[in-house]
Amino acid sequence: MAEHRGPVTSEALARVMRTNPVVIRRVMAGLRQQGYVQSGKGHGGGWTIARDLATITLRDIYEGIGSPPLFAIGNRSNHPDCAVEQAVNGALGASLDEAERQLLASFGTVTLADLSTHFHDRLAQHVPGACPEPDHHG
Repeated sequence: MAEHRGPVTSEALARVMRTNPVVIRRVMAGLRQQGYVQSGKGHGGGWTIARDLATITLRDIYEGIGSPPLFAIGNRSNHPDCAVEQAVNGALGASLDEAERQLLASFGTVTLADLSTHFHDRLAQHVPGACPEPDHHG
């Protein structure tokens, strides 16, 4: 969105991210609530970034989208009385908690301005055809 002049529709964002516009609107609503984006309705409407990129970190975005689980593996509580589940949870718990703490701390040090700079550096070295094009049929 930072690279686009003017608002970007949920449909356009969904095409680029290969998802449904409803998913985009749900995610963006959380970011709007935090003041990171704003939206406009009607012709010429869409989403825009509401703050300077240097003031928004990856951690801000992570929290703005509801702090989803960071790891696919983790403690389970499907069968709290199961000795195997208890043993696995006990063995992994502290390590996963520390990994999450470190990752979130790292997220707090990366701003969207940093990402934009890295994007432009890579774009300058971009090889045409290296990235798959968005699927415009789905």
